[in-house]
Amino acid sequence: MQGGISGERHLSSCFTVSHNCSYKVRQRPFRNTAPHIQCRARAQTQDPLMVRAARGEEIERPPCWMMRQAGRYQQAYRDLAKKHPSFRERSETTDLIVEISLQPWKSFKPDGVILFSDILTPLPAFGVPFEIDDVKGPLIANPVRSLQQVHQLQSIDLEQLQFVGDALTCLRQEVDGKAAVLGFVGSPWTLATYVIEGSSSGLYKTIKTMMHSNPDLLAALLSHLAEQIAIYSVYQIDSGAQCIQLFDSWGGQLPPQMWDKWSGPYIQQIVQHVKAEHPSVPVTLYANGSGGLIERLARTGADVIGLDWTLDMADARSRLQKEGNPAVQGNIDPVMLFADQDSIASAVRDCIAKAGPRGHILNLGHGVLVGTPEENVAFMFDTAKQSAYKQALVA
Repeated sequence: MQGGISGERHLSSCFTVSHNCSYKVRQRPFRNTAPHIQCRARAQTQDPLMVRAARGEEIERPPCWMMRQAGRYQQAYRDLAKKHPSFRERSETTDLIVEISLQPWKSFKPDGVILFSDILTPLPAFGVPFEIDDVKGPLIANPVRSLQQVHQLQSIDLEQLQFVGDALTCLRQEVDGKAAVLGFVGSPWTLATYVIEGSSSGLYKTIKTMMHSNPDLLAALLSHLAEQIAIYSVYQIDSGAQCIQLFDSWGGQLPPQMWDKWSGPYIQQIVQHVKAEHPSVPVTLYANGSGGLIERLARTGADVIGLDWTLDMADARSRLQKEGNPAVQGNIDPVMLFADQDSIASAVRDCIAKAGPRGHILNLGHGVLVGTPEENVAFMFDTAKQSAYKQALVA
């Protein structure tokens, strides 16, 4: 949910932190150009495998990480959650964010370490407070239903999100170049479903009705969200993220022509803003249920298109070749990790073979499910690490 990069703002090839990070990052003054991160002249090192795959470079094997790789399927996470039962505390406290983000790193050594956070985390920083109910999920007491409410929203206050920047900085140091550190954000459309509906929804009646009954209001809200999330994305990169994943989680709920109007342009706005600031940092775009949209996803300018498990990898590759042939991520069925290991290995080999030897990041087609056996997660990672491309074997 991120040729080498160098310079004051591009941190992949030289990165040091002014304090010793051992999960204990404390308050520091925020600066937009992240001066707490100091680059020093040194020989350029190779970027992590996942970053190189996202750029379509020739690599030795497919990198692998998993969406929701930090979470309730892990005993270590469940133990920590007993001590810290509030999700907001776990996802908004630097020490806990870092510890949780590193739990799968310590267990499996994935090729990507994603920030433990939530797509709703930045909302209070621009004027949309929310709570999380253990049963109902996220709740917004005053959903946005008028232009006056949109006009009352503020510009994002990054100081309120310092825990995110600190955590990314610390993760870069802890991982120490052995994997890519990923930041992530939600798309404007997906965030708007919560901001307008006031909670999780299965039908999205209010926001879908608003597309027709009050399109100016919806457009104004989406524009504001796009501007703030673009700034937040750059902040994550400035703080240490080497890749950014953009989740259009509910984009697949829109008919294609509606996605073209109400989701795609605002995603493109974010991608363009990120690329203007950090042209070499890969952006991955994932939309669940997007089998009918993947060509449109590619037209946003994202470097990597995340595929869910309902798509055949070979078919997706063929369709995307006509759209500039972006890199792809995915797309093992998450339920496959409940199967026997021979079946898991077969699914992984099939996915890798169909994706081809360039521009593929192995992942699930959705997040790791609660109850997934940890030994099967470990097995999928091990299988990926043993799956050398033929050209690498020849070399």
